[in-house]
Amino acid sequence: MKILMIHFVAIFVYLFLCLQGLTAQEPVKQKKLFFKADLRARAEQDWDSRKSDGTYRDDRFRVRFRVRAQLEYKPKDWATFGLRMRTGYPEKQQDPHLTIGDGYHEFESVPIGFDKLYFKYHKKWFTAWVGRNTFPFEKTNELFWSDNVWLDGVYLSAHHNPAPDWIDKVTYAGGMFTMLNSFSTFADDSFMGIVQIKTEHFENRLRVFPGFFHFNRMPDIPDGNETFRFEYSILQFGAEALVFKNPRITMGLDLYRNLQNYNKNDAIEDRFKNQKNGFVGSIVWGDLSKKGDFALGTYITYLERYAAVDFIAQNDWVRWDYSGQGSRDGRLTNYKGIEIMSGYRISKMLQLKVRYFIVEQLLAYGPALENGNRIRFDIDFRF
Repeated sequence: MKILMIHFVAIFVYLFLCLQGLTAQEPVKQKKLFFKADLRARAEQDWDSRKSDGTYRDDRFRVRFRVRAQLEYKPKDWATFGLRMRTGYPEKQQDPHLTIGDGYHEFESVPIGFDKLYFKYHKKWFTAWVGRNTFPFEKTNELFWSDNVWLDGVYLSAHHNPAPDWIDKVTYAGGMFTMLNSFSTFADDSFMGIVQIKTEHFENRLRVFPGFFHFNRMPDIPDGNETFRFEYSILQFGAEALVFKNPRITMGLDLYRNLQNYNKNDAIEDRFKNQKNGFVGSIVWGDLSKKGDFALGTYITYLERYAAVDFIAQNDWVRWDYSGQGSRDGRLTNYKGIEIMSGYRISKMLQLKVRYFIVEQLLAYGPALENGNRIRFDIDFRF
């Protein structure tokens, strides 16, 4: 633990000195170069987690942490160069958290990588970026796409204010992103094409954001351990409404439908071929935007096997992963569950959050349905 803390202190001292050196040499850059970072400390307990063979995983308690540091350089009002470093194993794309005492030896360094490295153009109604960045499309939860899964490619968006009074703004967004380049023909690559339309209504009290996600030649198991590749074509409808302003109460809804026909795909078991629908509903009281804010919410989820890409979705809810197939990524579809969340913002820089999960599998991969119970306590510090 002592060695671990020395590494992080050294990283932030180095970044701070670099920033100070740049601003000292060129004072005008004080308004062009921006630095921010955040630290999360987490305590987590899992219990009564049944495996597909009917046996139970050992109950588990872990203390974990995540550190991220970001730099943005704006040489012009319309141009931004950005990069961000974070902790996390490169083979665990859904999870940047590290467990204290897990695999660290006396002289090992903390695994750190880049999850942002991009150039962005933004002027008036148009935005575009190229490079590596986090998910830029509208969403209200991580049940379909984890906040920790980045994208490599090109993103474009444009917005306008239409004439009807009941529509405040319309935003059109799309992008093409590479997951695995085969260096062959374009059709043989694993890529994602995404388009989304977002409309805002009644002074932004209602947001509606349908989208379409096409995943080409995706592996059934991540990290190069696949047995076959196939396509997803997922139509999504999302909406969030501000029901009351005081107290603030919001309700969210997401519906998913995979349009692909897997009936002729012999690699997929018959009982899973029509498992292509999903639903996420949420209600949240309060928010955590300023000091003294409190929030309480619940999320209800039903995701069939192919309603989402299971190793791109969140991995918060349960312990299921592909470790038996040579990958550390999670497999977070084919389940139903509920999350209960509460949080409190102590100050602008400090926030507390508690999350409780109950999950059960929809269709068993073996003789028994998998399940799980988990509770997490997070302390988030940002500056």
